[in-house]
Amino acid sequence: MSSELNKDSTLKINQTLVPWIVLVIIVAALSRLLPHPWNVTPVGAMALFGGAYLGDRKLALIVTLAALWLSDLLLNNLVYGAYFDGFAWTYQDAFWTYGAFALVVLLGDAVLHRRKTVVRVAACSVLASSLFFLVSNFGVWASGQLYPQTWSGLITCYVAGLPFYGNNLLGDLFYCSLLFGGFALACRHWGRLRVA
Repeated sequence: MSSELNKDSTLKINQTLVPWIVLVIIVAALSRLLPHPWNVTPVGAMALFGGAYLGDRKLALIVTLAALWLSDLLLNNLVYGAYFDGFAWTYQDAFWTYGAFALVVLLGDAVLHRRKTVVRVAACSVLASSLFFLVSNFGVWASGQLYPQTWSGLITCYVAGLPFYGNNLLGDLFYCSLLFGGFALACRHWGRLRVA
C-alpha cells in the first residue's frame, strides 16, 4: 500500500475533483453527529486531508474550518443545546480549537501535499493529535476557569487531558487510514481521478 500511496501522490489532482474532496471533508465533519466514543472523530484527519489534497492553502483552511464550524453549529444546537442559552453560533475557547485545526491543515499542506506515504500520513496523524492536545489544553488552562494559571495548573490540565488525547489519536489514525487510503484506492481503480 505504501508504494501505491506514494505513486499516486506524485501526480497532480484533477481540478474537477476539488468539489468531491470538499464533499468528503463536509461528510467527515458531519459524521461527528453519529454516535462515537468520546473524541474519536474525523476532524484531525479531515484537516490533514484538506491540507494535503486541496492544493490551495487558503481554500483548505476555509473549507476545513467552515466544515468544522457547520458540524459544531449542529452539535451545539441539536445535541448539546441544553448547555447553551439560546442559539449557539460558537462556544467559549473555540479560538483554540479552530487554531489547532488550522495548524493541522498547514501541516497537511507542508508535509503531505507533494508526497504522501503511509509512514508520512501516520506520522502526521500522530503529530496532528499532539498539536490539538497541546493547543486545546493550553486554551483550557489559559481561560483560568478550571485550572489555576500557574505552571502546576498547566501540568495538571495536560495530565487531565491525557485520556482524551488517547481517543483523539485513535480517531486520527483510523480516519486518516480511511480518508487517505480510500482516496489512494479510488485513484488506483479510477485513473481518471488523477492526471499527470
